Amino acid sequence: MNRLSKSKSDDKVSMFVGMDLHKNYLQIAVMNEEGRVLRNSKIDNNLRQISRFFDVVNNDKAHVVMESSSVWYNIYRYLSEERSFDVVLSNPVKTRAIASAKIKTDKLDAVKLADLLRGGYIAECYVPNNKIMELRELVRHRIVLVRMRTKLKNSIHGIMLMKGIQLSNTCTNTFTLEYIDELKKLNDYRINHYISLIESLDQEIKDVSKKIILLAKENKMAKLLTTIPGIGHYSALFLVSEIDDINRFPDSYHLCSYAGLVPSTHSSGGVTYHGNITKTGSKHLRWIMLECVHAHIRTDKSSNITQFYQRLAKKKGNSKAAVAAASKLLRVVYWVMKERREYQHRCS
Repeated sequence: MNRLSKSKSDDKVSMFVGMDLHKNYLQIAVMNEEGRVLRNSKIDNNLRQISRFFDVVNNDKAHVVMESSSVWYNIYRYLSEERSFDVVLSNPVKTRAIASAKIKTDKLDAVKLADLLRGGYIAECYVPNNKIMELRELVRHRIVLVRMRTKLKNSIHGIMLMKGIQLSNTCTNTFTLEYIDELKKLNDYRINHYISLIESLDQEIKDVSKKIILLAKENKMAKLLTTIPGIGHYSALFLVSEIDDINRFPDSYHLCSYAGLVPSTHSSGGVTYHGNITKTGSKHLRWIMLECVHAHIRTDKSSNITQFYQRLAKKKGNSKAAVAAASKLLRVVYWVMKERREYQHRCS
């Protein structure tokens, strides 16, 4: 195995480390300033092996890059915080566009990442601090719980459709106490198991929601966002965790672009065509804004955004109108966060 010397003569030489991350293993390439590969190794994906590898790398002179994936967070925090390396998180979509290749292997990917870092061509991802990451994990955890509950409710409806079961007209499908009592009377073991799981999830969601509301009330930015009609405590804290530092966006358009709520553009031969939204960037931010805009339309009938939605819905349909209105509402969110002021109601 080639070892990287930490001798005094090598202190002036910067090293560039490219990490191709996988669930069970990592491929790591180390390159010097001249582009010569000093080492290209495959190691197990655990901190002990990673620590052993980087023990022979000078953290004062080495620059590290890894692609954003499902396993990046733990490795990134370990190298940047505990080992004090300069670590860059690469945007895999944009980096691939720069370094597309017909021959693709783990070894070549690691070398290519190191080489792009050496040349200054890495498309970097924003990495929030630990506090914001904890908020993200909390609000996204609630999404997971709610979707699990919805899946169970849909399973119950599927059983009823399969068996041709119809409850009395007085019962709705909204899983009220009355509706659940009627479901239990069917005495179907599968439905009863699903109801038991739903009741357990209801309590979990209630506990998480209480924690979110408390944190939102203590967060100054979240409190400002709740002055916007359609944005409650959960949505406000969600927006704070997804957007984080508003100053990283030079204007409201860039924030909308980050959420994938801007139209795609095709321009050729002097003709410009605007198509569907890009759907790039944060899918979570795009989702919460669509939820918020529907709530906004219901609660503030006279706002400019609601009236814009109603006009566009007549021409383009409700779905496209909601997306366009969500983009406008996100611009409002931008200025509330940028100027740190409460929302001012405007209507035409």
